[in-house]
Amino acid sequence: MIRQFIVVAALILFGLAPAQAAGALAVGTCGAYGEAHDFPNASAARASALRECRGQGCKVVANLRGNCAAYAVDSANPCGMSAHASGPHLGKAQNAALRACYSTGGKDCVIRVFVCDGR
Repeated sequence: MIRQFIVVAALILFGLAPAQAAGALAVGTCGAYGEAHDFPNASAARASALRECRGQGCKVVANLRGNCAAYAVDSANPCGMSAHASGPHLGKAQNAALRACYSTGGKDCVIRVFVCDGR
């Protein structure tokens, strides 16, 4: 018991403990986005992502705590099809966002932004 406490205390002291951070992804029209990571709480992360999103109709589509999110748009028409996804691994989130973009009619979907938080 004492040994476990010492290990945990050392991890915290030397900054090696797992991050307990929050992040968010906001998206709007025509490829607009805002992302936030490593905030102390979810509400601060959401507010920051919305401030960074410089388009119309921006809304938070993913709250992050130790996971990833990706946003894909049709590069031929950024105001057309788009999609987002989140998951425990960056590659899976990116693949899911691209699949969703293509499945809704996108012709040349690309990842516009991705964000991971607190690992």
